[in-house]
Amino acid sequence: MEVFEAIKTRRSVRAFTKQDVPNEVVLKLIDAARWAPSAGNIQPWEFVIVRNPDVKRKLAAAALHQTFIEEAPVVVVVCADQFRSERGYGSRGAGLYCLQDTAAATQNLLLAAHALGLGACWVGAFYEREVSEALKVPKGVRPVAILPIGHPAESPSPRPRRPLSEIVHYDRF
Repeated sequence: MEVFEAIKTRRSVRAFTKQDVPNEVVLKLIDAARWAPSAGNIQPWEFVIVRNPDVKRKLAAAALHQTFIEEAPVVVVVCADQFRSERGYGSRGAGLYCLQDTAAATQNLLLAAHALGLGACWVGAFYEREVSEALKVPKGVRPVAILPIGHPAESPSPRPRRPLSEIVHYDRF
């Protein structure tokens, strides 16, 4: 799929078929994610692959009871290693760069999933402590995004976008 087409046609999918997503495909998605840019090439991302129904249920509960999370055949939780970024950039690395880097990796993963005909949704509304406990995430590693992934059982329409004339500024606001 051509990159501009992928960007414009990707949608947040919240309904999935029962068809499984093979591990080789999941690893292909994570491989795409790891090619994202990162500050100083520190690559602070960590990816937790979840297939266990009990863990998916805990993630859904931690994500304000968004039950579609547990219905996906696979869930990838993208985490940021704050200590890794802090070693390179101090508090700015720990508080900002690791989040920017993992966000870029998350977008790569979502676009790769779409290009492979899969559906996914970026879930950011969740209680971090509960997600960390469910996944036994070590100290200094922060969950940033929960990504339920599967074969789409829906085809959402495009959502409106603000026009360029509203969002582009030259030299100043």
